Amino acid sequence: MGAASFYKAPMLETWPQPNEVSMAAQASKPDPMQSLIKAAEAARRNGAGLPPVERWEPAYCGEMDMVIRRDGSWWHEGARITREPLMRLFSTILRKDEDGRTYLVTPAEKIAITVDAAPFLAVRLDVDGQGRGQRIAFATNFDDVVIAGPDHPLRIAFDPATGEPAPYVHVRGRLEALLTRPVFYELADHVVEGVGADGEPVLGVWSEGVFFALEPGR
Repeated sequence: MGAASFYKAPMLETWPQPNEVSMAAQASKPDPMQSLIKAAEAARRNGAGLPPVERWEPAYCGEMDMVIRRDGSWWHEGARITREPLMRLFSTILRKDEDGRTYLVTPAEKIAITVDAAPFLAVRLDVDGQGRGQRIAFATNFDDVVIAGPDHPLRIAFDPATGEPAPYVHVRGRLEALLTRPVFYELADHVVEGVGADGEPVLGVWSEGVFFALEPGR
């Protein structure tokens, strides 16, 4: 299937402002998890597409014992979250700020969580075209779809001790998806030689007219 055939998310519509949030989400909140669920569900009911979390500026409410591990699994207070709808719901209100931390954000709350590598996994790759006109699309484990290019760059982080690469693609805001090993191997099938940032030959891939190096400069 070509990259152009991927489903594109709907445009953002009107979302509730902080003073329009469900009273249940603003009331006494003995259980932060339940409060987040109610607020996220209220936002989903009152809009279409993804919530505009980048525009919300609620007060910081502390940190929750929630972890998104490198393998994409979600954990709360040491127990794995197995409810797919709950993880999908929370994935829509994730935001990474300039401080490098990742938060669950609603119009009324901003709660820090821990992300080991990236909040999403790139679990599928599709390539359309070739050469400089090639387009490489990625789908995440929560069905976000992006095409690598100026708006969604690919980057490779290398472990300083082992040199092992960790490939990421930008999804939205400051959020990225870690490419799974099978997807990275499939991406490697499309590697060509190009020019790195230092002007030296390097192996990488083209997408949307941008060359992304997949190895350190030689």
